[in-house]
Amino acid sequence: MTPLTVGTMIFKGMRAGNAGNTMTDAFEQDQKASAGCCAPGRVAGSAAPRLAQRASDDLRTALDATLAPVPEGFFDMGARKPRYPADGEGPRRRVHTSAFRIGRHAVTNRLFAAFATESGYCSTAEREGWSYVFAGLLDDPAAHPVSPEGTPWWCLVEGATWHSPLGPGSGIEGLMDHPVVHVSWSDALAFCDFLGLRLPREAEWEKAARGGRRHNLFPWGNALEPADGHRHNVWQGRFPDLNSGVDGYIGTAPVDAFTPNGFGLHNMTGNVWEWCADWFALPVITRLPARDPDGPSDGTRKVLRGGSYLCHASYCERYHVHSRTGNTPDSTTGHIGFRVAASA
Repeated sequence: MTPLTVGTMIFKGMRAGNAGNTMTDAFEQDQKASAGCCAPGRVAGSAAPRLAQRASDDLRTALDATLAPVPEGFFDMGARKPRYPADGEGPRRRVHTSAFRIGRHAVTNRLFAAFATESGYCSTAEREGWSYVFAGLLDDPAAHPVSPEGTPWWCLVEGATWHSPLGPGSGIEGLMDHPVVHVSWSDALAFCDFLGLRLPREAEWEKAARGGRRHNLFPWGNALEPADGHRHNVWQGRFPDLNSGVDGYIGTAPVDAFTPNGFGLHNMTGNVWEWCADWFALPVITRLPARDPDGPSDGTRKVLRGGSYLCHASYCERYHVHSRTGNTPDSTTGHIGFRVAASA
């Protein structure tokens, strides 16, 4: 794997400011809605279109085949010693979930393309005309001078969408089994509605990620890099200007890369952040264990779980099974995707 090297002068040359077009006004407003270092956000854009029809039997069968069962029962949610207490990673508490099913992997470009073809759905990034792309993946980051304040490694790229992840001229050929990205929470919800599925609740997501293990940092144990090899796709090297790619990938990896956890689920940490159904808030601690918690009734940001290929201890060490962040429902970036769930 050829290392990804991004000159630091590129970042110095990028700025948050006037790009000489109408995208700048939207960008300046988006800073008010930003989720912070993990994923830049956007303010409320156009509403997602309602889909009248439902998926074909073939597509529903294809999605159903990707679901794995997770048994009913209690588990310990959260961290005893949170790395980011303000994120609500802790405290550790007992939670009960009913049995459910969840995707063995994130939704792929192949599956999302089939959904878009059948439904005619137009995604948030397509309607708004832009999305955020990591600068190190662009041939010429300086050609995209608008970036969120404090995070110059994110570029506002006009024409970046799920099918053109690096902007005009790019495509998903060769990436059909990679996770779909540049999808908002609203896009993920539309996909689920069309298929008769749903997004996982946050508690379901964490229980699934743990794979039946207790009190571990990762789906496989506590070692970031076990002796038998890499287990997930995160940043290797010096963020944000050097990624060695020693885990085998720069950017996204195939959704079934690396060994699955105890429930047969792939990439529950690293690769891409995954939308959950819940509004983002600090956890509510109750005297008795919560049962099938679904979060607050409203809010401004939706929960994201799992971390991404950009996570690194020096910048965003949010690649643990308890790590969480949030973003506005219409935010899109090149490191956010989702997986589906269903009641048992």
